[in-house]
Amino acid sequence: MDKNIFLETKRCYLRKMTFDDYCELAEMLQDIGVMYAWEYSFSEEDVKDWINKNLELYNRCNSGYFLVEDKISSKVLGQAALMPDVIDGKEYYEVGYIFKKQYWHKGYATECARALVKYAFEKLNLSEVIFEIRPENRASRNVAERLGAGVEGEFVKNVGGKDMRHLIYKLYKN
Repeated sequence: MDKNIFLETKRCYLRKMTFDDYCELAEMLQDIGVMYAWEYSFSEEDVKDWINKNLELYNRCNSGYFLVEDKISSKVLGQAALMPDVIDGKEYYEVGYIFKKQYWHKGYATECARALVKYAFEKLNLSEVIFEIRPENRASRNVAERLGAGVEGEFVKNVGGKDMRHLIYKLYKN
């Protein structure tokens, strides 16, 4: 198996990004339609910083955002994450997902999130994971709810210089 592949699902590979993926990442992160919940799109420098942040996360804790590639076509569909986060002084592992618009509503986010949750519970032996989701992001909320997560709180997160309310969905290991 390719050393950059982190996980495999029925239809996808989740692999570590590199700077060679800049154009694919920029296509997603610079599309305001994709990034509507963040209320801004990334600059070229932001995309480079995103890659650097994830490379550092891979090295530090073998986690971060991973590129989602279709197994058959090798097309990059989006990104999915399992990564450490701190909210109000408490440490969590967060599951996240960002997909190109043409791959929305095809089950990829749910498929990848399910694989990352399974990894978190079985390989990392975590007792819970969270999803940080803007209240108006119904599609992302649906993914978390499909996996059995429920809202257990909220917090304000500064995104792109703007304070934004986020719901905290939690999913517990059975």
